[in-house]
Amino acid sequence: MIKRIIIPVVVLLMAHVAVAQRFDAGLLAGFNASQVEGDNFKGYHKPGILAGIFVQTDIIPTVFAGMEIKYSQKGSRKRLPPKQPEVEKYIMRLGYIDLPLFIGFRTNNRGAVVAGVSAGYLVHSGEYDNYGLFQPQDQHEFNSFDLQPFLGFQFDVLDEVKLDLRFALSVLPIRGQPGDDATTSYWLNNQFNNVISLALYYNLGVNR
Repeated sequence: MIKRIIIPVVVLLMAHVAVAQRFDAGLLAGFNASQVEGDNFKGYHKPGILAGIFVQTDIIPTVFAGMEIKYSQKGSRKRLPPKQPEVEKYIMRLGYIDLPLFIGFRTNNRGAVVAGVSAGYLVHSGEYDNYGLFQPQDQHEFNSFDLQPFLGFQFDVLDEVKLDLRFALSVLPIRGQPGDDATTSYWLNNQFNNVISLALYYNLGVNR
């Protein structure tokens, strides 16, 4: 129910920004490399896709602001040693609708630094081992909302195409620490998304 309300509201807000002033709008698509802090599997071994739309506008010639709505796959994966196929596998698959807000600072004619915060709503989740999806008694519920501050860099590849690299870490837990690993520490007692993303942004050239 919440998802059905949030997404139309954001789309309408983006449309309002588009109509109200000069803006850039377009499509974005790319990949995530993710891990989950607190699951004991280190490394960005879980690949995922991301895709969505964006709008942005200049505040002053060197500063711009914008917002996006996108689907983003996150989670974690246990890396299996090639010479040890008998090791039990583990995959956590999480899918979010993310709503980032950001501000950018142009460092030169083709590059910029971006920073912002992204709110995410969990649309699907699952944990898998050698036998498939975890049985209900082995599943631990994930929280519906995620909040990730992020820092990134953009580079204009072509006039209408830019490359975007971002680093994001959750400040709200995706769930509490399952099993016997719980502690009294906020950061040790919970699990958090940790994501590196690389995407291409295609500017449709609206209101330019």
